[in-house]
Amino acid sequence: MTLTDFLTSIGLDPAILGAGAAGGLLRSLSRKRFKVREVFLSPVCGTLAAGYLTPWAVHIVRYYGWPPMPTDASAVYAMAFLIGTIAMWISDLVFEAIVRRVKGDTPPADHGA
Repeated sequence: MTLTDFLTSIGLDPAILGAGAAGGLLRSLSRKRFKVREVFLSPVCGTLAAGYLTPWAVHIVRYYGWPPMPTDASAVYAMAFLIGTIAMWISDLVFEAIVRRVKGDTPPADHGA
């Protein structure tokens, strides 16, 4: 059994994973503050996000028809690339929020002052 066969058997399209990894790599290389750690983590994060979120996103886009999607796979791969690109940004925001919450650095809520 090849890696492609294994990924397909667990419901992951290797082309979508590749598009997500490319998006993550683009995100890591386009930052002003270049970190070697992110060069390795962003493609992994992009791969995982694209692998699991792309089918859901395609379903939502087709359901609502924003805009009518072509039936070819290039639109799906483009969506996987975009999801891979934004996945690390989303994880950065989530982890920063968690750290602020744990440290207690959240600003006090304004109650109509």
